[in-house]
Amino acid sequence: MRRREFITLLSGTAVTWPLAARAQQADRVAKIGFLGASWASPSDEGQRLTAFVQRLRELGWIEGRTVTFEYRWAEGRAERFTEIARDFVQLKVDVIVTYSTPAVLAVKQVTSLIPIVFAGAGDPVGTGLVASLALPGGNATGVSLQTGDITGKRLELLRELLPGLTRLAIMANVGSPNSVLEMNEARAAAYALSIDIVPLEIRGGEEIALAFEALKSRAEALYVVLDPIMNAHRVRINILALGARLPTVVPFRAFVEAGGLMSYGPNQPDVFRRAADYVNRILRGAKPADIPVEQPTKFDLLINLTTAKALGLEVPPTLLARADEVIE
Repeated sequence: MRRREFITLLSGTAVTWPLAARAQQADRVAKIGFLGASWASPSDEGQRLTAFVQRLRELGWIEGRTVTFEYRWAEGRAERFTEIARDFVQLKVDVIVTYSTPAVLAVKQVTSLIPIVFAGAGDPVGTGLVASLALPGGNATGVSLQTGDITGKRLELLRELLPGLTRLAIMANVGSPNSVLEMNEARAAAYALSIDIVPLEIRGGEEIALAFEALKSRAEALYVVLDPIMNAHRVRINILALGARLPTVVPFRAFVEAGGLMSYGPNQPDVFRRAADYVNRILRGAKPADIPVEQPTKFDLLINLTTAKALGLEVPPTLLARADEVIE
């Protein structure tokens, strides 16, 4: 074959291969694995999952046509994270979506190849999920809840509700690295407000009642550092806190909907919509290692007036006016 003919053939092939590859990719239906956190079941997801799917639809991903979902729920058993992650690997999903630091850590231990998008993780850098927020590295990226960064704001809101607050109990699962980080943030924030801390360190749900018994009358309010254990036992914690006459402050609304007093934290539907943006970019060829981790921009203040009345508290009008939602 003459040199000129060979070059012509090679050039034509080089053009044909990418076109064929793009056509094949366009015809392929993407597959997303969705792992619900250990305290959640399908009925718990509600607005978050709806927001996620709706945003993907806005970006051109139509369920059953251009994308399919494999939904899995740990339903109160954190040990299922690993089992479900392995299932996703066998199914050859294109991306795994989950939330909560324990879930993301478990998935990362199973696969270093499949992209992972976290729709909320407490401190991705501090817990080793990513190398840095700007350049995650590895196969995981997403939205950081940075719960420790807004701990001070929660305590300020609690002090506004309880101007004479001087002793605060902090309940945390010390077996969770993320919870320990947030507990330390709460200590620092309380110190800045001249509030003494009473730590309630637990490692399992069976220790919650014992922690309340040990607390007795040593605190005037309770800060709950949320993790899968605390979420799974949120109703029990709220009942015990009400019995001990302790106003509670937490990061997320589910705790307040279950009888807690006040929550301040990232708007969950908004976080899940932004997680869909990450999935869209990855399915279109971007690498998670190169997509910066974002932080929340929208926060919600939720107050349970029914619980406030049960505790004999009068919520200041200025605080009620700033609430995004009030439960009565």
